[in-house]
Amino acid sequence: MKKILFIATVKSHILNFHIPFIRYFQNKGYEVHTATKLGNRQGELKNLNVICHNIDFSRSPYSLSNIRALNQLIKVMRENKFSLVHVHTPVGAFLGRLAAKITNTKPVLYTAHGFHFYKGAPLKNWLIYYTMEKIAAHWTDGLITMNEEDFDIAKKFKLRRKDVVFYVHGVGIDIERYSRNDEERRKKLRGKLGFSEDDILILTVAEINTNKNHMQIIDAIKTFKNYSNIYYLIVGTGEKEKELKNYVLISNLGNRIKFLGYREDIPEILNIIDIFALTSLREGLPRAIMEAMTAGKPIIATNVRGNRDLVVDGVNGYLVPVNDVEATAKAITKLASNKNLRLRMGEEGRKIIQDYAIEKVLKEMDEIYSLYL
Repeated sequence: MKKILFIATVKSHILNFHIPFIRYFQNKGYEVHTATKLGNRQGELKNLNVICHNIDFSRSPYSLSNIRALNQLIKVMRENKFSLVHVHTPVGAFLGRLAAKITNTKPVLYTAHGFHFYKGAPLKNWLIYYTMEKIAAHWTDGLITMNEEDFDIAKKFKLRRKDVVFYVHGVGIDIERYSRNDEERRKKLRGKLGFSEDDILILTVAEINTNKNHMQIIDAIKTFKNYSNIYYLIVGTGEKEKELKNYVLISNLGNRIKFLGYREDIPEILNIIDIFALTSLREGLPRAIMEAMTAGKPIIATNVRGNRDLVVDGVNGYLVPVNDVEATAKAITKLASNKNLRLRMGEEGRKIIQDYAIEKVLKEMDEIYSLYL
């Protein structure tokens, strides 16, 4: 049986983004393998009928455990003849391509979900990640990007083949799943969370870390004196959660900001909110914004790569500078005070997101995969 290998540093990446592509190969009769750091969700991978290889990856490129990870990948590739290897995430992608070169495994595709070097990135990111990508490009048969800035950078790399840098519309979004609006369920869930129909709810769905920069929204809400009905919901967990909660308490915003933790009912949460916000320092092509657009919600996002691929300023939301609290507060005020504007921008977002539907992305990827298989 022909075999395909997906590589990513963390298992959540495969579970969150690659299930449709795993099924794509299974439907074509391939045996699908995954190489990732397994953990408490490995049962979900096995339920997909994939063969799982535990690799001791570290997200940090400086970690010595990645030497062990490289040896584990080499062993997997020597024991299996793969028809194609598809690598993801910076460390997993670099080590996967190096292991493929050592074992003479071809072809190798790499999807960049957002280069860690970008306009305005710290110098160390350019020194480490840009260098990694420039070296690994020589071991790459195809490079797939998801935003215009990455596409332009990738075209400058010297890959193993010529003219094999591709642009696709993200990892695909299930339009049907996120576009259901149910007024009765909306009222019920709002009431359960303690909100009325007159309240304006802003939502961020993201890991709570430095990059996601939740503080920009919190500080904007802090400036409001006349808008007691504006609330901020935060879905997600992460290393900065305790710090952020303490900041909210110190700022006397405990009654305005709710931490909802990890949730599996994102479509239902999106159904009850009025505005979606993502004020990240950097992005690749944020799925959270795509989901909110599918749900017909106006977006407030920082004007960074990835965000600006999805949000057209003044059309389906507002783009604001990173850490510009005043501009963020103005954007919130415009949307909070004008329901028709929210609805109009939400509808524009629904039109834009059609190009990112999973069916269209699978077609784009089918054309790419067909070049190599």
